[in-house]
Amino acid sequence: MRRARKSRDQEDDEYPREQGPGEEPGLARRIGPRAMPAPDSPVDVDLERYLLLLNARRSPRTVDAYRRDLASFAAFRDGKVGEATVEDLEGWLAAMRAKGLAPSTLARRVSAVRTYFRHLILIGTRSDNPAAEIQLPRRGRRLPRALSPADTERLIDAATGSTPRTLRDRALVELLYGAGLRVSEAMGLEKSAVDVDERIVRVHGKGGKERLVPLGRPAAEAARRYLALGRPHLDRRYRPELFLNARGGPLTRAGAFLILRRLAEKAGLEPERVHPHLLRHSFATHLLEGGADLRSVQEMLGHADLGTTERYTHISDRRRREVYFLAHPHARREAPRSDATK
Repeated sequence: MRRARKSRDQEDDEYPREQGPGEEPGLARRIGPRAMPAPDSPVDVDLERYLLLLNARRSPRTVDAYRRDLASFAAFRDGKVGEATVEDLEGWLAAMRAKGLAPSTLARRVSAVRTYFRHLILIGTRSDNPAAEIQLPRRGRRLPRALSPADTERLIDAATGSTPRTLRDRALVELLYGAGLRVSEAMGLEKSAVDVDERIVRVHGKGGKERLVPLGRPAAEAARRYLALGRPHLDRRYRPELFLNARGGPLTRAGAFLILRRLAEKAGLEPERVHPHLLRHSFATHLLEGGADLRSVQEMLGHADLGTTERYTHISDRRRREVYFLAHPHARREAPRSDATK
């Protein structure tokens, strides 16, 4: 009986597995800080103490990422990370490059080791930081992808129905796209945060900063229907969160990823490439393409730095160029050949 309930719960809203920060969402590893060293591996006491300290300051996902990166270096040198030399780090970096790992991955791993050595210097275990002499690989600046307006509508229309879960899914997609929310912001919303009459959502972003984001009529209507007809049937535990899973608990990030993948598959999109942040990218891109000014988009996204928002102008410029060369008669016309080529 217990096994059947677990299977049904996983089928409802939860990913059993997910990849780490900075990677495409997938099903490759266990979620959370449960990725412990193998039982037969020697325990690095200094490292475990550091991770315990880090756990009090950072999110479980961040701590898990640090653990994996530091464990990777420990496995390479077959010894404690805190006893490493510059030569050890250079050899590790060269081995990772030989494996074809992305520059962003190399930079993240070296940064994790560098931060650990700073901790060791702070507590007096080491007097130097060998990782400080390692130059971090340059990260290529990737432009965020965005769905086309037509594909966005197909994704939203895939969440059609009158059951509590389909009403929730529709409200989730509409808010992610209609307000440009981060998935953590959407999962942290309380039901009182959405004013469907004034069409405003109150969002607590990074650093606890609060912002008010306007909602379009479709998003407000989807939230209204979910609150009135869907959420009461899911709220078995009297939770304050806006989005609930099929068991009445708060919907998780993994659950949101899974919902979007199901909708993407139903809409005929590529499920493995559709995730919550893609809707946030699409929100910003479509606003700028529609004529919104950069500062307003920055405020709605909750970006501290305007430069972060400026990335989306490159997408808009690129798309405008593509439209021009496809549509303008002179752009489509082939250049006349010279006499020398005849």
